[in-house]
Amino acid sequence: MSLLDVQVPAVLLRIDRNPFHHGTLGAVRSLGRAGVEVHVVADATRSPVRASRFVRRLHPPPRPGASPGDIAAALLRVSARVGRPAVLIPLDDASAIAAGRLREELAPAYLLPQQPGALPERVADKAELAGLCAAADVPHPVTLVPDSAEDAAAAAWRLGLPLVAKWSRPWLVPAGSGLRSTVLVRSAREARELFLRSAEAGSTLLLQTFLPPGPDRDWFCHGYADRTGAVRAGGPGRKHLAWPRGAGLTAVGQWTPNPQITALAERLTRELGYRGIFDLDFRRCGSTGRYHLLDFNPRPGAQFRLFTDSAGLDVVRALHLDLTHRPLPAGMPLAGRRFVVENYAPLTALRPAPAGRELAWHAADDPAPGRAMWTLWSRRAAGRLASPVTDRLRHLTPSPRAGAPATASTTAPRLVYQAGAPGITDLTGITRITDLTDDVREDEKASSC
Repeated sequence: MSLLDVQVPAVLLRIDRNPFHHGTLGAVRSLGRAGVEVHVVADATRSPVRASRFVRRLHPPPRPGASPGDIAAALLRVSARVGRPAVLIPLDDASAIAAGRLREELAPAYLLPQQPGALPERVADKAELAGLCAAADVPHPVTLVPDSAEDAAAAAWRLGLPLVAKWSRPWLVPAGSGLRSTVLVRSAREARELFLRSAEAGSTLLLQTFLPPGPDRDWFCHGYADRTGAVRAGGPGRKHLAWPRGAGLTAVGQWTPNPQITALAERLTRELGYRGIFDLDFRRCGSTGRYHLLDFNPRPGAQFRLFTDSAGLDVVRALHLDLTHRPLPAGMPLAGRRFVVENYAPLTALRPAPAGRELAWHAADDPAPGRAMWTLWSRRAAGRLASPVTDRLRHLTPSPRAGAPATASTTAPRLVYQAGAPGITDLTGITRITDLTDDVREDEKASSC
């Protein structure tokens, strides 16, 4: 008999277009195995998720950049098809922010954690998070907010190179713009050029001190803050392998007890009055040993199934149990358990795992998504191998514009966020690092990573 209330369906919402988001599949399986009816509101046309036997129905998602009204209308249409109140589980930042804003409008069609509607947006906003960390005394690197291109160049010299550049609201970065939410800046010129694209990015540019990666430095912490504020389920984990290396998503992670990180997570969520699922990323400073907060994701991390305890509880099941007023079972942490994303770490997926292992795609009781992933991944890899050849052939054909004078256009910067007096403003915060030269698509590094 399931501990969960199987009479209450779950609706998984993902606005970002990412066919290889394995966190979505993890949520489908976690709830489906418990007997919950699972509906997925996401673009699953090219996704292995659609092959899972635990998906009851797929629904078209709101378009990227949809207004809150459009998102609410789409979710209410889904609710009408489901036919009864459901637990709503956002799986990306844009969805979590929309759900927070629309909580009252979506009730009683959907069950959501009760907290200030703006809080998911505040913690997801990198500039807001910086101030929240400072108020809660959570360590973070120095952050500067330039208000002009010249200030951005000056900030680069002030912080030291290389440094981290990020957009404060990464979910607003338009697809196909070539902009990434976070990059490693190696020159003052790069910092200046990024600032000039502020209007295009949709939010302000932040520049931060770079904390180099290294062995035992990248950590994450997942959890669920229940109706009382107590942190349940989840735990701290160590990132053994990232893709791309030294950055990006967790390709291999391990459940590793860490009282310092647990205390930081509990302090921050308590100070904020946060309720719901969270995924925090930390990096340990090599010189001080302190753990600096990288990101606060107000939704499940893609590797959340790593933290499945001896009672079968994870953060997604904890959310469903709590919102349906059912008790959460008291399980034991399974320290040493590993999580492996097979398409990024195929050899690790084949090695023995004495403490247990969760694979992102393959599951004995749901094999179709794993097979679909390898088929789709092979096609993508073949396409990428062919593209350099196509590019070389294209260069052999003279361009009709060859010899034409070069032109350049610059979009005037739009200042979205500024604190204090004109000039550079000190804030706080940090995120993971992504090199400008990396060709891995942003949607493959989604977050949480």
